[in-house]
Amino acid sequence: MTQQVQGKVVVIGCGFVADLYMRSFETFPNVTVIGAYDVIATRAATFCSHWNVPAFKTLDAALDALPEGGIVLNLTNPSAHFEINQAVIEAGHHCYCEKPLAMDMTDAQDLHRMAEERGVMLASAPCSVLGEAAQTLAKAVRDQVAGVPRLIYAELDDGFIPQAPVEDWRSESGAPWPYEDEFRVGCTLEHAGYYLSWLIAMFGSVRTVVAASAEVLPDKRGVRGGAPDVSVATLFFENGPVVRLTCSIVAPHDHQIRVIGDTGVLALRKAWDNAAPVRFYKRFRLRRRLIDSPFGKRIRLAGPTHPKVGRRGAAAMNFALGPAEMLAALAEKRPCRLSNDFALHLNEVTLAIQNAGEATGAQAMTTTCTPMDPMDWAL
Repeated sequence: MTQQVQGKVVVIGCGFVADLYMRSFETFPNVTVIGAYDVIATRAATFCSHWNVPAFKTLDAALDALPEGGIVLNLTNPSAHFEINQAVIEAGHHCYCEKPLAMDMTDAQDLHRMAEERGVMLASAPCSVLGEAAQTLAKAVRDQVAGVPRLIYAELDDGFIPQAPVEDWRSESGAPWPYEDEFRVGCTLEHAGYYLSWLIAMFGSVRTVVAASAEVLPDKRGVRGGAPDVSVATLFFENGPVVRLTCSIVAPHDHQIRVIGDTGVLALRKAWDNAAPVRFYKRFRLRRRLIDSPFGKRIRLAGPTHPKVGRRGAAAMNFALGPAEMLAALAEKRPCRLSNDFALHLNEVTLAIQNAGEATGAQAMTTTCTPMDPMDWAL
């Protein structure tokens, strides 16, 4: 993916994450944000003034202003995702949505059906699966650097977030981190996709989810009746290894993923860093002991990848990679790697984990998707 990607984008929702997208768009100088809309007019005004883009007064005005071949970027609160995505699709536009695609699987299926009927692309975040770290790990798995992958451990534990100074977290243009909404939506819906998208991209469809979830902190900064704040899932893929995925805002910070193969372990420690190093720890015998080498060999791709961004807050991710991939697919008249089927399947697996509770047991997935085509620069 090069900086030559071009096209026009409308932003819907001018909250905390919108600034991360705008800063990322600077790495794609030929992508133009033609304007933004937020239901809170003062927030839209502040955001648009900061980034020097027009503010639309209504959602309809924003959708009407986007020319054919452009993309609507839905960055609203998750509870509004279905309504906004539906309006975008009905207007005949391609839609890239922050996670999740919809809070309810029936709604997600309706969006998928509508998008297919109208011939538009429907994708959802996260787009770190397109990043250098994810693509490096995927190539190492394809090349069987660690042998046949047998088991994967993926952790998305963020630390004891309710004790963090969340009221002080502000975006570049001054938007507060929406901690109340985050606690009500839940860390699984918000964060599990960071590794789920990598895994689905590498191995395709999840066949069965066996998960449990719970709210172990019933009062988070005054937010009661929130979503589960911890989940643990075992994923059985149609064509791939068994995966254990954890997600929490309680356990100590751990964002590593480890692919255990016949000859050693592939490991990456920073899910939210597009340039995080991927290392191979070879397994060997030393006298009567079996050891994974403590010194990992770094795995690198052959050539340049995508434009990078600096670290902002907890992440060093180029949030524009997803919209840029959609625009590139349109220009090149090819399927988007972030396909409609990919978004729907990711949504189903995530909801299955989030809503598992204590006694759901094994859940058979009803949606499918194929593995993602690797980025050209990863071959």
